[in-house]
Amino acid sequence: MLFDKDEDGTITMAELGVVMRSLGQRPSETELRDMVNEVDQDGNGTIEFNEFLQMMSKKMKGADGEDELREAFRVFDKNNDGLISSMELRHVMTNLGEKLSEEEVDDMIKEADLDGDGMVNYEGK
Repeated sequence: MLFDKDEDGTITMAELGVVMRSLGQRPSETELRDMVNEVDQDGNGTIEFNEFLQMMSKKMKGADGEDELREAFRVFDKNNDGLISSMELRHVMTNLGEKLSEEEVDDMIKEADLDGDGMVNYEGK
């Protein structure tokens, strides 16, 4: 799982902080702890992938979630063309400390590329 630095299949509070900051969020330690506690259904102090998806969905549905999502998109869209290319994705992920293979980057793009052009656009079309 991406951002799961120790590859144990879960996201710790520290790893969650990296994820949130990469999406343009600026959570405090208390907010991170509250987020983990809120979605940690099995009470083990970490977030499994399904718990993470639920939490991010709730967080982005807030009053300014759309603006935050657009801002996060712009972090990846280096040339401001409204698209995220594999090169742009690899650049940002490398800056976040994620060393991804070409195949991993291509898989991430394919997952979000709804129109089949090999890139991700904000609207997902």
